[in-house]
Amino acid sequence: MGLFDFVKNAGASILGMKTDKEKAAEARADKESKIKAFVATFDLGIEDFTIGFEGEDDDTVVLSGEAANQETKEKLILAVGNIAGIARVDDRMTVADPTPEAVFHTVEKGEWLSKIAKKHYGDANKYNIIFEANRPMLDHPDKIYPGQVLRIPPLD
Repeated sequence: MGLFDFVKNAGASILGMKTDKEKAAEARADKESKIKAFVATFDLGIEDFTIGFEGEDDDTVVLSGEAANQETKEKLILAVGNIAGIARVDDRMTVADPTPEAVFHTVEKGEWLSKIAKKHYGDANKYNIIFEANRPMLDHPDKIYPGQVLRIPPLD
């Protein structure tokens, strides 16, 4: 007889074969679950937020929901944005108690918190403000790395 060609993704689905759309949906659900579990480790007290994905490789995370305050919203954005494989965070969240927004700073090679504090506040000794503003994502002032994005809150 010979070799016959068929359409691989058509026909009776008895082998557990999944379409590309089904595989992509499962991958997104897995990423969403992992991101939510990671964010939960920081105990930010955020509930009922949703995660979506956009972009060519689903590398843009869309956050929706309501945060209790601006600080919590920004910490959520940073927790998600500082995950390897995430290129962008599309913030569609609202805030119950709005306050002035913090500035986001991307750490460059050779920077440390006191150098960043000097740049933003004019006083290197205010590094602890930046450290505290990024807790619990930071557990030690010396553990920052190039490419990491930090919150720089406004001074009172």
